[in-house]
Amino acid sequence: MNKRDALLKLLRLSRWMRAPFSVLDNRLRRPQTRIFTDAAQAPLTADHAIADVARRAYALQAAITEREPSFKPYQAYFSKLAVEDWSPRNGARVVARAWLDPDYRRRLLANGTAACAQLGYSGPQGEYIVVLENTPAVHNLIVCTLCSCTAWPVLGLPPDWYKSFEYRSRVVRESRAVLHEMGFDPPATTEIRVWDTTAETRYLVLPMRPAGTQGWSEAELAAIVTREAMIGVAPVIAARAVIT
Repeated sequence: MNKRDALLKLLRLSRWMRAPFSVLDNRLRRPQTRIFTDAAQAPLTADHAIADVARRAYALQAAITEREPSFKPYQAYFSKLAVEDWSPRNGARVVARAWLDPDYRRRLLANGTAACAQLGYSGPQGEYIVVLENTPAVHNLIVCTLCSCTAWPVLGLPPDWYKSFEYRSRVVRESRAVLHEMGFDPPATTEIRVWDTTAETRYLVLPMRPAGTQGWSEAELAAIVTREAMIGVAPVIAARAVIT
C-alpha cells in the first residue's frame, strides 16, 4: 500500500478511532494552517467550505510528516488492520464453519456478532452483525444506499462497485437487472430481499453451500467463498482450490 492510499484509509478510520488522531485534529485547527486555502488568503476558519477528500488527505500527510517518528507506529498498525486483518477471508471462514457445524450455524443466525467474535472477528463496523441465510426460496442482497458501509471484520473494506452510485441507487429498484449485469441470475421462483445497511446494523449473507462439496474440509470450503457471495451478488461455485 502506498502512502496516499494509507492516508485515505486512515481518514475513513478516524471516526471510530479518535484518540490517535487528536494531535492531527489540533494540527488542522491551528490558526497558522493554510492547507485548505491559498497562501494569500486568511487562515482557515469555520466560514470556509469543507475541503474535498484529496485536500484533506494532503493536510493529514502534512501533519504526519511533521510528526513522522511518533506517528509511524500508528500508521503501520492501521494499515495492517485495514489491509490484512479486515478481510473477506474472515467471512469465508465463518461461512465454511456454518456449513459444517449445525450448532455454530444456529448461533450465527441467532447472534451474528457473537458468533463472528467467537472466531476472532470483531471491531469497528462489526458491533452489530446480522446474518442473512440464503435458501432455494429466498436470496438476500446487501446494499448501503447512503454511503458504502459493510461489516469490516468479516467483509473487509467495501469494493469500488459496492460504493458506486449506480449500484446503490439501482439495486433496490431493479435488483434482478443489476444481478444479471453482474453475471448472476437467481431462479424466477426465488424471492429477492434487499437489505439496506443502517447506522448500527451490518449484514453478512450466508450463501447456500454448492452441491458436490461433501467431504470438503473447512479450509477447502472457505477458499471458494467470495466477498461477492457474502454480499449477495454472486453464488458460491464449487471449484476446488489448492490450499497452501
